[in-house]
Amino acid sequence: MSSELLLRFAFAIGIIIFGVAVYWFINQRLLSRAGNNINNLLNPLPNKPVIVYFTTPDCVPCKTIQRPALDKLTSTYGDKLQVLEIDATERPDLAKTWGVMSVPTTFLLDSHGKPRYVNNGVARAEKLIEQLQNL
Repeated sequence: MSSELLLRFAFAIGIIIFGVAVYWFINQRLLSRAGNNINNLLNPLPNKPVIVYFTTPDCVPCKTIQRPALDKLTSTYGDKLQVLEIDATERPDLAKTWGVMSVPTTFLLDSHGKPRYVNNGVARAEKLIEQLQNL
């Protein structure tokens, strides 16, 4: 009986590791796509961190959680940070090019324009601040 339990445990751990690996791979792919398309969006680069924020007019979490979090960051960092908001319904080509599958989606670019983080779904201010500090 204990060998069956160990086998089930090992199988569960394998599934978890596989899921984490798939998530990591997808995020790396999105960051790569963003890096290849940054010049279409920002030319010239602003020499400061940039948050590229994809949203839609009818996105409730965007209005109630994501927008206030970004407002908090802009008031905290001032002109040391640029937030670029993109309406995915007005620019579906851009959303597709960047690999955006849902809104809100935020990409954090370092001061050299290199994509460093992608957040699929709501990213609270604390998480964005931590990511900005790690740039």
